[in-house]
Amino acid sequence: MDALIPVLNKLQDVFNTVGSESIQLPQIVVVGSQSAGKSSVLENLVGQDFLPRGAGIVTRRPLTLQLVYTLPEDKEMQCNHLGVPVPKEDEFAVFTHIKGKVYTDFNEVRQEIEAETDRIGGKKNISHEPITLKIYSPKVVTLTLIDLPGLTKIPVEDQPVDIEQQVRDLIMHYITNPNCIILAITPANVDFSTSEAVKFAKEIDPEGRRTLAVLTKLDLMDRGTDAYDVLCGRIVPVKLGIIGVVNRSQEDIHKKKPIEEALRYEAAFLQKNYPSIASRNGTPFLAKTLNRLLMHHIRECLPALKTRINVMVSQFHTLVSSFGEPIEDKGRLLLQIITKFASSYCATIEGTSRNIEVAELCGGARICYIFHETFARALDSLNPLDTFELLVKRQIKRLEDPSQRCVELVHEELQRIIQHCGAQQEFIRFPKLHEKIVDVVTHLLRRRLPETNKMVENLVAIELAYINTKHPDFHEAGLIHKALTGGDYRTEVQQLQQQKEQQIQRSRETPREKENRSIDETKLSRTILNHIIDGEVNGIQEPNGSTSSPYTSNAAVTSKIPSSTITTMSPAGEGTTINPRKLSPREQRDCEVIERLIRSYFLIVRKNIQDSIPKAIMHFLVNFVKDNLQSELVAALYKTVADQELLDESGHIAARRKDAQEMLEALHKANQIISEVRETHLW
Repeated sequence: MDALIPVLNKLQDVFNTVGSESIQLPQIVVVGSQSAGKSSVLENLVGQDFLPRGAGIVTRRPLTLQLVYTLPEDKEMQCNHLGVPVPKEDEFAVFTHIKGKVYTDFNEVRQEIEAETDRIGGKKNISHEPITLKIYSPKVVTLTLIDLPGLTKIPVEDQPVDIEQQVRDLIMHYITNPNCIILAITPANVDFSTSEAVKFAKEIDPEGRRTLAVLTKLDLMDRGTDAYDVLCGRIVPVKLGIIGVVNRSQEDIHKKKPIEEALRYEAAFLQKNYPSIASRNGTPFLAKTLNRLLMHHIRECLPALKTRINVMVSQFHTLVSSFGEPIEDKGRLLLQIITKFASSYCATIEGTSRNIEVAELCGGARICYIFHETFARALDSLNPLDTFELLVKRQIKRLEDPSQRCVELVHEELQRIIQHCGAQQEFIRFPKLHEKIVDVVTHLLRRRLPETNKMVENLVAIELAYINTKHPDFHEAGLIHKALTGGDYRTEVQQLQQQKEQQIQRSRETPREKENRSIDETKLSRTILNHIIDGEVNGIQEPNGSTSSPYTSNAAVTSKIPSSTITTMSPAGEGTTINPRKLSPREQRDCEVIERLIRSYFLIVRKNIQDSIPKAIMHFLVNFVKDNLQSELVAALYKTVADQELLDESGHIAARRKDAQEMLEALHKANQIISEVRETHLW
């Protein structure tokens, strides 16, 4: 099991190089109030004075302290493994942030810790970036600890006003790791039940399964008092135990009292004052206990740690693959991206894309919705009898605006598809290429827009060019004659079905008879319809012998015959005379006929427009873009690769790929380190 702590040290070295915190390694975290004796405990464990001292918060960065038991005969092997020169002394130290340098003077170690702390965190600020120090000595027990800043309440001098919260956040960041053993240090000359360190540990580890308490400064307790009850767990029980130690006093530190002598004084003090429990207290017992706890903790965490590393290897391998390989052939890669984008764009329009938007309609589904819902509703909302100024032609002209709006909506959707179709990872990787592709597709869509709009205008103009009174669906035209000559129009409408049956019989007529009848009906329908369009339905005799006026008919239809009165406008010099009067029965009947005629023919034209406009948009815009997109992209982009540097990667993506590759390499190394642990090492 002694081989497990070096395994942990290797894992820490691997992950410290990439700054990863996603792997929660087993570790011992030292927590305590300011001036609680944390530094003295660590120096006693090492046997050297190497930690900064002074007023206020001296430790402002986490210090990862790796103690490696190294015999003199193994010194050369360790140095060769580290790639550093072999020192003369048996005790030496190495910082991971300084390559190739060995420290044998521990005063220099202290100075380097102070300099590195100031380099990152300044003179007063707290930093989360750890300093890693390895100490090789035949006097230490193989152990790994993390020393954290001491808890404080009030900022002094020019410390940040939130120094207490900064320290608290840093401590919580480390001790919330479920694989962490909390070493809570409390001075014996204060009430143990008020210990800030134990309070922190209780918050995170209420059952005390991973908390070990250390009671320092036993020799500074008031006379007549002792720490028996605390050390035996009668005051505040701690599951892993409470160990008492004796630190060097400030006077001893100033006089540079050797640690070996301090340890002898500690042993004598414990034997004299706590003889029954002296063997379970003191710095040597603390070092052995920490070594044992850490080894057992590593043994318990190692299987889950190996599983976690394997999962992360798979995740980062996928992440690195998503960033793409380094570019070797720019031309080939550009053609691949263009082909992928064009295929994805067309698939989005056709509705066969795998990554199609599901939160809202997109691509082909959105275009169908525009044709069958938006455009259809716009046409349905047009009432052909809102105005009667130019009758049928005026109403047909109104169909042009919804048609043009339909073209705009489809154009907007085709533009929006650019951001939703495939090759998104390549677009993030190559932002210049993304911008150029968007420009090319946008230009292609804009180039097709005038032709599509022109075709839509022509379709509406075609309907305006000729009023087809012989249209198969225009049944009302054949009924107008009887309506104007006194027949009951409503009755005629009811007889429409009978007329259809008569049409079947007419199909059996001889060609000569059919031709004569067709000529007569055409002349009659055209004459009546032209009179209506030109506003010249006049000369119709009313029962009382009066003649209806063209102004009367137009105004009556404009009001949709809501009442039996009508306003007539007659020329009176330069002005106009307004004379409201009541419609006659014949005038009301004429208005109904005209209304029915216009509505019927308008619905026929609207049906034609509703069918032909989507077809024109699909042919002139959508299908054209689908068929020519790839060739347009190749023509615009492929010849300019070297000039425009379209395949220059985004700095953000390059940095993320580098970080992901480094993390993947670290995970592979960690996996290899764990795989070297034999089953026998675990027991």
